[in-house]
Amino acid sequence: MNCKGIKAIFYFGIIFIVFAMFSSCLGLNMDISMRSNGSGRIVMEYSVPAGAENIGRLDGNENWPIIPVGRADWQRTVSRINGVKLVSFSSRQRQQEVITKVTLDFDNPNALANLLDPSGTRVSYNGALNIILNREIPSEINPDLLDLLRQASSGKKVSISFTSAGVLSNLVITNGSGNEITAPKTVQIVPSGRKVLFSIDTAEIFDQADGLGLRFSGAPFPAP
Repeated sequence: MNCKGIKAIFYFGIIFIVFAMFSSCLGLNMDISMRSNGSGRIVMEYSVPAGAENIGRLDGNENWPIIPVGRADWQRTVSRINGVKLVSFSSRQRQQEVITKVTLDFDNPNALANLLDPSGTRVSYNGALNIILNREIPSEINPDLLDLLRQASSGKKVSISFTSAGVLSNLVITNGSGNEITAPKTVQIVPSGRKVLFSIDTAEIFDQADGLGLRFSGAPFPAP
């Protein structure tokens, strides 16, 4: 893969950079629960290729890995984010991938946003929690590279759910610029209720030319 191709992949967002580095797959299951005061808990389970323990060194900054894959990575990550606590961590290897499960508590929605994306370019909180899974796909990106990413992620899913503190919440699908769109046919979605849910085959994300994002809103979100 040439440098131009690698650079283009950065538009897909933090969690998908692994594809460019390892030509392999990534599955993610993330459940967010929030109390009426804005604090809450997030449980994440995700898979990365075996050998990804060195991923933090790929960008020359092992103290801030692209994706935390070990307990030490998570401890370093949490230590840099105010209002976040590591509750539990576990990992296991299955064939050629490592399955990691981590539970964290957060004090407020801003702490949650900082945890999901310290750069602030893909996740933000402004009275609603906005998560950009991928930006608009650059026109110059090599179609063969997209096919490679689709093949590598075949059989994996990205699932994100949000549970409020006994009140209704809403989930809106957006494009990579944050504008509301009709949910793609490939998306499974529960848009309103005590628990809202989004799920999509990872490979399908690369078919969203205008990008793909999520907006969680409604009680119990406090004002920003």
